[in-house]
This record gives sequence, structure tokens and C-alpha cells, in this order.
Amino acid sequence: MELLTPAHWSLLAMGALIMGMSKGGLPGAGNLTVAIYALVLEDALGPVGVPLSVGLLLPVLISADLTATLVYRKHTDWKFIIRLLPCFIIGTILGWWAFDYFQKGDVQVRQLKYVIGGILLSMTVLHFVVKFRKKVSKAKPTEKGLMPKGSIVLGLFFGLLGGVATMLANAAGPIAQLYLLAMGLPKYAFIGTSAWLFLIVNVIKIPFMVDLEIITLESMSVSWWMFIPAMIGAAIAPMIVKYINQNLFERLVWFFIVLAGIRMLF
Repeated sequence: MELLTPAHWSLLAMGALIMGMSKGGLPGAGNLTVAIYALVLEDALGPVGVPLSVGLLLPVLISADLTATLVYRKHTDWKFIIRLLPCFIIGTILGWWAFDYFQKGDVQVRQLKYVIGGILLSMTVLHFVVKFRKKVSKAKPTEKGLMPKGSIVLGLFFGLLGGVATMLANAAGPIAQLYLLAMGLPKYAFIGTSAWLFLIVNVIKIPFMVDLEIITLESMSVSWWMFIPAMIGAAIAPMIVKYINQNLFERLVWFFIVLAGIRMLF
């Protein structure tokens, strides 16, 4: 990581801050961080930097998740976490198996770059599907003890898909959000449940990424410094929402995500 320049460090810190803000209540912003880390590490280390960026980002995600779970600790619906978690774990294992293929040479690494770019663009579409559903359906909170029809099947599908996406690109947020929205969770339960789900999933991913050698002592020497902006971002996000034009902020974030996704494809 000696090849990282001050500009690289600044971009990584900015990405960590954005990731923290995403976890703290500004949805979608974290996918921009995925793109920033992949492009920065590719610029610094060459093609090998793309898979390494996934491992470098994971500890940063966990630090932001920890802060978000503290902020929203009273707003968690555990029945949905229990429903999604087993399938997320299976999807994570499938993603781990696939990730090994993408480390076998420059051609495969380039393919991983395309996969990450495709996931980012797909998550962009999914994000706006979530927003559309919010406006059209105006989903009401599910009554205690009751589940929407088809929720088990939806949980299986979104859990598997989310597990693969989070292992390959750390970009499964909109997948879980779409499921939780379909289940009719209130705003704060929506954020708190998502935060706890990804904290647990991201901790589970650690041994898999260590096995793939994309989390190492060297990568942790960088990730460690990114904890600070990530935790600050997660802590201040609820306050920022009160003072900024959130619609404008989100449009700018998703605009840059689309640009980054296209850049990774081409």
C-alpha cells in the first residue's frame, strides 16, 4: 500500500465518510464508495487493486455499521433479520466461491471489474424501484405477528441475491432495502433492521475474505485509518438530513454512481 498517494488517501477517506453517511440514514450513498475504492486501488496498484478494494472496504463498512446500530439500536425488527440471514449466508458462500475465480489472472480481474460495475448500475435501478414503491404503495407498517403474503419466498430470493452481491462488491444495500420495504417496515425500523443485518453479514464475511487474501495485515493498515471518517459519517448523517436538500444530494450521488459504473464497464 506504499503506492498510495496523498490524493488516493483523500479519496479513500472521502469514500469512508460517504459510506458512514449512507449507513446513518442517507440511502444509496455507500454504492459510490464501492466505486471510489475500486477505481482508486486500480489506479494505485493496477488490475489487482480491484479485488483488493473489496477486502479493504469491509472493515470500514463494519465500523460504520457499528455506529449505525448504536444510533438506531431501539429500532430493529429481528424477525426479518432472522428470515434473511440464512439465505444471505448461503449467498455469501456462493459469492466466496465465485470470487476465487476472479483472482486467477488479469483477464478474470477485468471480469470482476465488469461485474462490480454491473452490480452498481443494477443497484441504481433497484434504488429507484424502492423509491417508486414508497411513493406509489405508501406501505403501512405490518401488524405485529403478521407477515405479508409471500414474504418467505421473497426472503429466500433477496437473501441469496444479496449474499452474492455483498460478497462480490459490498453492494447489497438496495436488495435488502427493497425486501424490507415490501414487508412494510416504518422508517426507523427500516434503517435499524438494515444496519443490524449488514453488521452481522459483514462480520461473517471476514474469514472468507481473509481466506481469499483480500483482507491482510497490509490492507488493515489502510482500513484502520478509514474507521474515523466512516464512524463520523454514520454519526452525523441524521443531523445532516435536517439541513440539506436530500433529494438533490441523492440525485448527485446516484449520478456519480452511474458514471463510476459505466467507467468500470468501459
